[in-house]
Amino acid sequence: MDGWMDGWMDGWMDGWMGGWVDGLLLTIGITSSFQMQFMLLFSRQGKLRLQKWYVPLSDKEKKKITRELVQTVLARKPKMCSFLEWRDLKIVYKRYASLYFCCAIEDQDNELITLEIIHRYVELLDKYFGSVCELDIIFNFEKAYFILDEFLLGGEAQETSKKNVLKAIEQADLLQENIDYQTRLFAGTVWTL
Repeated sequence: MDGWMDGWMDGWMDGWMGGWVDGLLLTIGITSSFQMQFMLLFSRQGKLRLQKWYVPLSDKEKKKITRELVQTVLARKPKMCSFLEWRDLKIVYKRYASLYFCCAIEDQDNELITLEIIHRYVELLDKYFGSVCELDIIFNFEKAYFILDEFLLGGEAQETSKKNVLKAIEQADLLQENIDYQTRLFAGTVWTL
């Protein structure tokens, strides 16, 4: 009789994501199949600033998709809905200042969760850069990718806590500074045999 409750709870919790986020209990009901297909960041002028693909596609197909979506999103009026159906996917986008954050999800996935993921990513960028702007993404693109990779893994939310993501990034920055220092130190050392 003792084991049946454990099995029931395990089955009941399948497909749920939850945990403590910045002091609040977050429980979002999503299926385990929720996966973002790709994320694009582009400017109002249509310049691609960041792209992350979670599905295997050829470079030719990626360029075609990017060109088509950038044109489609930029052609939409500001008051229009941030969701649109495109091919067999849903496109969820949001404009922050001069950048558009655009994600593709499967037809059955939740658009509102995707909007929250976009917003959380922007919050992480803001915390790291201090009010992120397009130039931060251009000149520090490797940090923007690193933050995204700490937050999303394989198109799924890996870590929902801003504090934990920023702590991991801070630790990576310290490690990089230490490596850079040791490299400079080593380069200045003269070895004699």
